[in-house]
Amino acid sequence: MKIFSTKQFYEADAITVKNQEILPDDLMERAGTQIFNWLHRQMQGVQVPIHIFCGIGNNGGDGLVVGRLLIEHGYNVFVYIANFTDKRSKDFLTNYDRIKHTSKKWPVLMTCEDDFPEIHPDDIIIDGLFGIGLNRPPEGWVKLLIQYLNSNKAFKLAIDIPSGLYSDKATEDFDAVIRANNTLSFQAPKLSFFLPQTAQFVPYFEVLDIGLDPEYLYKTKPLAQTIGKFEVQQLYKPRSKFTHKNDFGHVLMVGGSYGKLGATLLASKAVLRMGAGLVTAYVPRCGYSVFQTALPEAMVITDVEEEYITSISSEFKPDAIGIGTGMGTNPKTIEALKELFTKTKSPLIIDADAINCIALDKELLKLLPENSILTPHPGELKRLIGTWKNDFDKIEKVKKFSKKHKVIMLIKGTFSITIQGDDLFINTSGNPGLATAGSGDVLTGMISGLVSQGYEPVFATIVAVYLHGISGDIYATENGFEAMLASDIVDGISKAYVALLSNEPPAQEESEENNSENKA
Repeated sequence: MKIFSTKQFYEADAITVKNQEILPDDLMERAGTQIFNWLHRQMQGVQVPIHIFCGIGNNGGDGLVVGRLLIEHGYNVFVYIANFTDKRSKDFLTNYDRIKHTSKKWPVLMTCEDDFPEIHPDDIIIDGLFGIGLNRPPEGWVKLLIQYLNSNKAFKLAIDIPSGLYSDKATEDFDAVIRANNTLSFQAPKLSFFLPQTAQFVPYFEVLDIGLDPEYLYKTKPLAQTIGKFEVQQLYKPRSKFTHKNDFGHVLMVGGSYGKLGATLLASKAVLRMGAGLVTAYVPRCGYSVFQTALPEAMVITDVEEEYITSISSEFKPDAIGIGTGMGTNPKTIEALKELFTKTKSPLIIDADAINCIALDKELLKLLPENSILTPHPGELKRLIGTWKNDFDKIEKVKKFSKKHKVIMLIKGTFSITIQGDDLFINTSGNPGLATAGSGDVLTGMISGLVSQGYEPVFATIVAVYLHGISGDIYATENGFEAMLASDIVDGISKAYVALLSNEPPAQEESEENNSENKA
């Protein structure tokens, strides 16, 4: 599903009004009706007091439509207007007049803290104070209103976006944001729903189709795109019946050091589970017996050094090279990386200590082969690009890094984001159980296995991240996520493939239309 910027949403509104020959308030009626329909399905006429808080812009107008429709259907509704300025949108005023003709209980105009109503914890609060057009943090008594609503234990439903939150830029005042229990977002989710600092205000969301111009939505390049089962199915490469192991690539998995061989072992096993034809592990000499015993399906090349890697070579041309898992940052290892980066023609998947080596010796940045895939965890990312002010600043810095070095970057997290230049792909699978030792090593192997099979690097990253999350989701459904080990993720890859190719939704998959709680 596409994620659009605030500017693009406004363009979509204007084009919809023009092409469908409707009035702007018709579009507002359409949006409010969808909110009402959702509420009506959930409540089925149950008489719980509903408190709707409206601003004086279009988001408030949506709230007024919801209020009018609820009143017409016999619900117990209280509507409040946060009257913080004389500037009201035209469509807000239209719906303000309509609701006054619907009920004798006119909306309450609030102008100060003394006007805040008493709300029982069993009531429902609907937030229509501010929408995506917010241009500065709420302040004064309006900020106090938001804090008052947050302090109440009543269920809070946000219209389109929690008030005080921006859709596509950093929040300036976290104390002035509605902490919604659920958000009903129009047409598409917002980027802020997926970033750690702002997603805390959107633990659940659903997307409501309000009929924006389909041609505009189809043709417009989005701010980002969410990745779920449907998108990954489009990228999946089916196998022909008449195939051979050499048709699915040979991965060279480089890594390991004394005491850290398990990382490369996990990655190598994941390579094979993803369907690569062959994997050869390049490890220090101390790893030979470990690999030959623990993973008989792998071939092994050992370095001349006993405990760390000093040179990287093979007698075959790998279809992909995964490098860095458990490798360490010995100066001789850094020199070996320089030689590899200079000479190799194979696609590189760079993780863990290989990234730390790059951070220690910036000369390696100049040698990065084009279309390499870098998979840093937050600490490794900070060593690469420096610190960031907020999540939006982090994304901009990663985009700049990706474009400058012509590489694919993966920002790992609750919603991992694959970045290639200006293109953002937000993963929607996974759960907190994936935050376990070795999980990233498994992902490196999974990506490497797909690259070796001919997947374009960016698509290999997208598909592997999704299947990695689904494997974790299936395990968590059966066993709980607290007990998950990285080896469980490897073992679950086969089930993840089955889930991908089935008609049933995978276990615990994060749907764009019904987003579950943050995973970490």
